[in-house]
Amino acid sequence: MDPLNNWRNHDVPDRQGVTENFHVQGYLAFWDELQRRHPTMTIDSCASGGRRNDLETMRRAVPLARSDFQLPHQQGVIEGNQGHTYGLSSWLPFQGTGSYFFDAYAYRSFYLPSFGMGGMTPENRAAQQKAYAECRTVAPLMLGDYYPLTPYNLQLNQWIAWQFNRPEQGDGVVQAFRRDNCAEATRTFRLSELDPAAQYELTNFDVEEKTCVSGKALMGKGITVEIKEQPGAAIITYQRL
Repeated sequence: MDPLNNWRNHDVPDRQGVTENFHVQGYLAFWDELQRRHPTMTIDSCASGGRRNDLETMRRAVPLARSDFQLPHQQGVIEGNQGHTYGLSSWLPFQGTGSYFFDAYAYRSFYLPSFGMGGMTPENRAAQQKAYAECRTVAPLMLGDYYPLTPYNLQLNQWIAWQFNRPEQGDGVVQAFRRDNCAEATRTFRLSELDPAAQYELTNFDVEEKTCVSGKALMGKGITVEIKEQPGAAIITYQRL
């Protein structure tokens, strides 16, 4: 039975929502008591297709899997997960998901502090090893401050990109995605909250040579990202020298 209809069937017309309100108060009180008794307890809120990632629940738990929208047969799932990261990162400093894709554009769209892959075969073993190695570098940086670099969108003729920055450590990451029907091979992004007087070493995951750029230049002129593939993804990390 749909719990929402079950709750509302218990309420008279001018009191709709009361039963649900009491239910939510009860489960939050239950979790509060669990944490009072077990202060080191960590609660995973993976449930209901991601519909329980509300702010009060997130004060008490983390979504090790933010949504079950992650499977290859689901329409728009790659760009949808780019959108999940773009939107949820303003609210949730820690989140997770899984990937069942084995090309770089796709699996890079799922990188998060909690990341996993499924369906390992001899054919995709190397791709999974590469994805885990990349995400091992990116994941700690994604716990930093979050800055969108493009407007939110799901259109296949657009880019979407964002920055995570850790000012104390002087490092961060830019993640950018050029989608299937996007004619632009390059975009320039101005980064945020860097030290203008410092030099930063930039590492592009798809380029062997590292570059050194001042924080002033990265925030002023910006960083130009080229993605030749269509679709394609770029990951650029930086470290203050």
